Amino acid sequence: MPATEGDALLNELRAAIARYVILPHGAALDAVTLWTAPTHLQPVLQHAPRLAVVAPAKRCGKSRLLDVLHETVHDPCITVNATPAAIFRSITDEPPTLLVDEADTLFGSAKVAEKNEEMRGLLNAGHQRNRYTLRVVGNDHKPHRFNTFAMAAIAGIGDLPDTIMDRAVVIRMRRKVKGERAAPFRTRRDQPGLNELRDRLAAWLRSVADVAADAEPEMPVEDRAADTWEPLVVVADLAGGSWPRAARVACAEMTAAEEANDDQGGLSIRLLSDCRRVFAGLNDIAALSTAQLLSALRDDVEAPWADHGAGGLTPRALGIHLKDYGISSSNIRFPDGNQRKGFTRSQFVDAWHRYCPEPDPEPPRQP
Repeated sequence: MPATEGDALLNELRAAIARYVILPHGAALDAVTLWTAPTHLQPVLQHAPRLAVVAPAKRCGKSRLLDVLHETVHDPCITVNATPAAIFRSITDEPPTLLVDEADTLFGSAKVAEKNEEMRGLLNAGHQRNRYTLRVVGNDHKPHRFNTFAMAAIAGIGDLPDTIMDRAVVIRMRRKVKGERAAPFRTRRDQPGLNELRDRLAAWLRSVADVAADAEPEMPVEDRAADTWEPLVVVADLAGGSWPRAARVACAEMTAAEEANDDQGGLSIRLLSDCRRVFAGLNDIAALSTAQLLSALRDDVEAPWADHGAGGLTPRALGIHLKDYGISSSNIRFPDGNQRKGFTRSQFVDAWHRYCPEPDPEPPRQP
C-alpha cells in the first residue's frame, strides 16, 4: 500500500518508543505504536481498546512505557489512586486517555479486587461506545448519566482481571538482560520532542478522521479481538507503507499467544475435548458415571488429569471446569439398575460444537 504522511509519523513514533523502552518483540513494539495513534481519534471510534502492560515482577519497564505514552497520547489522565467518580467526571465527548499504573494494587487479590469492582466495571464498560453508567448526584438525588468511553493503558504485576484482558492489546514486559540498553527518560529534556511528535501525529489523524470513521478493515481475528484491534488496523491502513501488514501480523500473533496463555480456559477446553475422546472410545455411550469418566481421563498418560491437583482430577474440579459450559452431573440410572452420579453424552454435544469442533474432513485426493 502506498506510504502516506502517516507512515513516516508512525515510524518516528516507533523509534521514539524503542529509544526509551525495550519491548519483548517487534510485534509488541508495532502494537504499542499503533495503539498510541488512535487515542487521537477517539471521537470517531466505536471501540476504545485497552493496553494491558503486565509483567511477572518489578523493574520490567512498565512505568517507563507509561511515561512515554503520557507524552504521546491524547490528553493523558493519570489515575493512580483516582476514584471512579473522579474518572467518570473526566470523560467527555472528546475522551482523555486513561493511564493506570500499579493496577496490581487494585486487582491483585480477591479481597482488594472486590473493593475496586466499580473501577473494573468502568474499564470494562468504557471499551465500547454508548455504555454509560448512572449515578445519583446533587441535593435532589437525580440520576445522571456519565460517559465511560475512553482508551486506557493499564500497567501492573501479574495478569489483570480476565474481563479487562479480554478487551486489551496485551504487552507482556520482561526484564532487560545484559547487553540490552534503553536511553534514560528525563522529562525536562525529552518531553518537548515527544510532545512535538504527538502534535504532528494528532494533526495528521484529524485530517483523516472522517475516513477512519467509515473504515471497516479486513481483520485476521474475529469477535472481541477484532473489536479491540480494529482501531490499530485502521490507523495502519491509513498510514500505508509496511504498516498494514505489520498491524495484521501483530494482531494475529499476539491474539494467538494470549489464547494459548489462557491456561484456565485452555485447560477447560482440553477437558471438553478429552471427554469427547472418552465417550467416543466407548462407542459414544449414552452416559457415564462420574467415577468412570474420571478414571478414563486419568488413565491417559499424555493428558494432565492424573497430575491435576494433589491427587488427580477430582469430581469437584471436574464440575468446576464444566460448569461454565452448562454441564453438570446428575443422578442417572445405569443398565445394571444402580443409580449413580454421572453425565450423559447429550450434555456435552453443544459445548463440543462451540468450543472444540472436530476439524472438517479433508477432501479425497484426486488420483
